[in-house]
Amino acid sequence: MPFAQLVIGPPGSGKSTYCYGMLQFLSAIGRKASVINLDPANDATNYEPALDIRDYIRLEDIMAAEGLGPNGGIMYAMEELENHWDEFLDRIKALGRDYLIIDCPGQVELFTHHASLRAIFLKMQKQDYRMVVMNLIDSYYITSPSQYISVLLLALRSMLQLDLPHINVLSKIDLLGSYGKLDFNLDFYTEVHDLGHLVPLLERESPFLAGKYARLNEAIADMIADFGLVAFEVLAVEDKQSMISLLTVIDKATGYLFGSTEIGGDTVWAEATRQGGYLGGITDIQERWIDHKDAYDAEERRQREARAQEAAPTLSPEDEWEEEVRQWEAQQGQKLSRG
Repeated sequence: MPFAQLVIGPPGSGKSTYCYGMLQFLSAIGRKASVINLDPANDATNYEPALDIRDYIRLEDIMAAEGLGPNGGIMYAMEELENHWDEFLDRIKALGRDYLIIDCPGQVELFTHHASLRAIFLKMQKQDYRMVVMNLIDSYYITSPSQYISVLLLALRSMLQLDLPHINVLSKIDLLGSYGKLDFNLDFYTEVHDLGHLVPLLERESPFLAGKYARLNEAIADMIADFGLVAFEVLAVEDKQSMISLLTVIDKATGYLFGSTEIGGDTVWAEATRQGGYLGGITDIQERWIDHKDAYDAEERRQREARAQEAAPTLSPEDEWEEEVRQWEAQQGQKLSRG
């Protein structure tokens, strides 16, 4: 059965960059993948889509023909896609058993209350596609208590609306250290525990609004905690270990990890992740990207320079990905053989 990542998130959260990075990474581990652009406004993707909705319907044409603004035009486009989905699905099926990465529009209405995107995903599910929703949220928003509460509500609403396996991801984690000091360690924000600790921070951030809406803030925090659904993974898309860690979580969510290793040709990857794969945790991420980012960056630069001096010719970025994955596979193979 085919597998798919459905990449959603607000504008600026890094969806297209993620799609390109994941496509490169999957290619490096031997998994045949294709990206589908489902955003009729995205006319400058940094990847080459195997299937592009703009070949059939474009936002600017809708706006001109229907007299709609950008948001209305996007929703109209999704409704048109839903109405003609069978035709578009035939194009998807023509990609065979490729692992799909679907780049979705960024308007939050589409994954919080508008029905078309949900209907499209459920139609794919009925065609035996094993899917996971990747909800990308810029890690900048955890630096502000009020914005963090907002993205928690957005994530919870998206999970309830789309009703599919769902992974919330704090993207651009490599930039988090430059945003300022966090009020808590990173695990507070990823595990979403004890949100009552945010209430006094909301009062500090905006005494007037926090005082006026203190009971509402407490009720929202309690509601999110009571559902117990929202948690976050983290992502630095150019960091190999970060991608390894995230793909391990994705493969568990879709069931890819538990299927045949011949599905995508990435036998070493599947076997290694069954044995545990990359075991870096949130503490390692805090140390790498927040507490000691400059020291880690300097050491990685030193290692890259050393490799560059030894390499002839110099490796391209894609080849560097493949080389690091090969080294990781070799390490995992040694672990497996010792096991």
